Amino acid sequence: MKEYQMEKSKVYYTDFRTKLGEGLPTKLKRLIKKAGIGDIDMDQKFVAIKMHFGELGNLGFLRPNYAKAVADVVKEMGGLPFLTDCNTLYPGSRKNALEHLQCAWENGFTPLTVGCPVIIGDGLKGTDDIDVPVEGGEYIKSAKIGRAVMDADIFISLTHFKGHEMTGFGGAIKNIGMGCGSRAGKKEQHSNGKPSIDPEACRGCRRCQKECANNGLEFNEETKKMTVNTDNCVGCGRCLGACTFDAIEFINDAATKELNCRMAEYTKAVVDGRPNFHISLIVDVSPNCDCHAENDAPILPNIGMFASFDPLALDQACVDACLKCDPLPNSQLSDRMHSDGFCDHHDHFENTTPDSEYKTCLDHAAKIGLGNRDYELIFMK
Repeated sequence: MKEYQMEKSKVYYTDFRTKLGEGLPTKLKRLIKKAGIGDIDMDQKFVAIKMHFGELGNLGFLRPNYAKAVADVVKEMGGLPFLTDCNTLYPGSRKNALEHLQCAWENGFTPLTVGCPVIIGDGLKGTDDIDVPVEGGEYIKSAKIGRAVMDADIFISLTHFKGHEMTGFGGAIKNIGMGCGSRAGKKEQHSNGKPSIDPEACRGCRRCQKECANNGLEFNEETKKMTVNTDNCVGCGRCLGACTFDAIEFINDAATKELNCRMAEYTKAVVDGRPNFHISLIVDVSPNCDCHAENDAPILPNIGMFASFDPLALDQACVDACLKCDPLPNSQLSDRMHSDGFCDHHDHFENTTPDSEYKTCLDHAAKIGLGNRDYELIFMK
C-alpha cells in the first residue's frame, strides 16, 4: 500500500506558562478549541476519552484536572463523555475492571473529580471485546478492541507523552493502539517478541518474575538464574523494564518493529470511520511507561500541550519537540550518557533505552494511511 499523500496536518501547541487568573486546565480548554474540536458534532453523542489512569505507586500520569478540562468541553458541546482504558496483561492494579476502577479512584479519577463516568473498556475480565477490521492491515486483519471504546460515537485520546522501554516513547499511537486493545488484543500485538537473559548479568533477584503474568519466566534453583519459557512468554516487555542489571534483551529488534506496526494498525482500527481528536501533554517525561508502579525522574523538561485531528502528526510533532531539548541531569538518560562505553544514538529516547525503537511505528502508520508525518505547528500563547 502506498504511503498516504496529503497536505500538512495541523498540530496546535502551547507551553506550560500561565498568566494571572488562567490555570493550565483553562489553557488546555483554549488549546483544544483553537485546534478545532468544536467542529465535531457531539450533540447527545457518546464520547470516549481514552487515557491512562496510572499504576498504583506511579505519580507520572496526567492529573485528573486535565481530564476534567476535556470532559467539560465535550459537555459544553452537548456530548456525553466518559473516561476509559482497557485492562492489562501483566500483574498489577489494572488487570481486571474491579482493580482497575479502584486504581483509577485512588489516583484521583472519579466522577466527582473528572465530571463524567469512568468505564473500563473491555469489561470485568478484559474479555469484552469486538473484532474490528483493519483497512490496509499487513499484520492485523481484525483487531480485538474493548467494546465500550467501539460503542462510542466519537473518540478522543488524552495522552501523557513519555519514554517507553520497548517502543521508545509512549504517545498517541501507543495510548490508542495498545491501550484500546483488550487483553487478547494486547497479547496479539506483543506475541512475536521473546526476550533472552544473559546468565552472567542476571543477579537472580527475581524482580522480573514478579512482573510476568504468563509464567514466561522460570527460576533455576541450581544456578540461581532466571530463564525464559518461550512457550508461555507473550513478549510484553515488562521484564525488560524490571531488570536494573541489563540482563534482559529481546532476541532481535524485528520483534519490537513488528510490535510497532501492529500497534499502528490497532490504532487505525480504533479511529477509522468516526470523528476523532487527539491531545498529548509532554510533562513529567519519565523514561518508562506509566504502567510501572514507579516513575523515575524525568529525562526531559516539561515542554507543552499539543492537539490535532491527526494522531500520527501529533506523535511526530511531540517527538520532534523532545529531540530539540537538552536532557535533564540526574536522570536515566543523563546517567547513560555519562556511563562507560556509551554509544550515542543521537536520539534521546534510544539513548535512554538502547533496545527500544519507534521509527518503524511512525513509518508504518503513514504507510497504512493513519495520518501524516508532515505537519504545520501552530503556537497558541
